[in-house]
Amino acid sequence: MLSIFILIGAYRYYAQLAERFGKTKWHFGLLAIGVYLGTQLVFGFSYGIYKGLTDPASVNVDYTGFSLVNIISWIISIAAVYGVYYFLEKKFAKEHLDKPSLEIEKIGDKDL
Repeated sequence: MLSIFILIGAYRYYAQLAERFGKTKWHFGLLAIGVYLGTQLVFGFSYGIYKGLTDPASVNVDYTGFSLVNIISWIISIAAVYGVYYFLEKKFAKEHLDKPSLEIEKIGDKDL
């Protein structure tokens, strides 16, 4: 249930970034969902492989409640979502700064 709230927040967070820089909002919202779920899957598989190699008897446990592993995976996934957000924000800001400077330099140039 908590993952759903995190996904909604990440979607809105990326959609606001896209709106600020004039990009398609839902593309970046889906990117946020993909980053979050991808990080969850990678962490889950790596933890499952680790548990399978170190203690094969513990692999058959079916537990879906709150645990330290779940909390750590949420924190890592949120950090990954924020890291990609920060990267995209820097990239879009750089693109945004490049565009006006090119137009300003062309003012006054005449094609002879």
